[in-house]
Amino acid sequence: MRSRPIGVLFVCTGNICRSPTAEGIFRKFVADAGMSEAIIADSAGTHDYHVGEPPDPRAQDAASQRGYDLSALRARRVERGDFERFDLIVAMDRGHQRALSRFAPPATAGKIRLMMSFASSRGQEDVPDPYYGGPEDFESVLDLLEDAVRGLLDSLGRPSRG
Repeated sequence: MRSRPIGVLFVCTGNICRSPTAEGIFRKFVADAGMSEAIIADSAGTHDYHVGEPPDPRAQDAASQRGYDLSALRARRVERGDFERFDLIVAMDRGHQRALSRFAPPATAGKIRLMMSFASSRGQEDVPDPYYGGPEDFESVLDLLEDAVRGLLDSLGRPSRG
């Protein structure tokens, strides 16, 4: 039996759009599956542009419409210790994956995965950044992330809902 929860860290650029949305969706799916004691989640950014800020209001609004509460989340930057603390580090796009790979201690590089590698539809590698887009871009990101989160939970051997 595992002595500590499985830790999953979601990563995007500034930790105000994609990665906190992924964290919020994942936390809800984990809670709905009754796995909150076994799986923990957090999110961070590759850059420190927004440290301490809540998720983008447009991300919060779109997520809230689907029942995900991002309001308590605050942006932070990835730290070296995250590579030891978390079992899986999930990059929103290939640029984040490269940045994380450069920053990761060599023994932990295998923990880094692309978010869309868990999606049921394999046609897209990156979760696009909705920051400069409109409401439809935030909705599209939610669609992609919900699909990928289901696959992620399945990969962890846990039941998923949604």
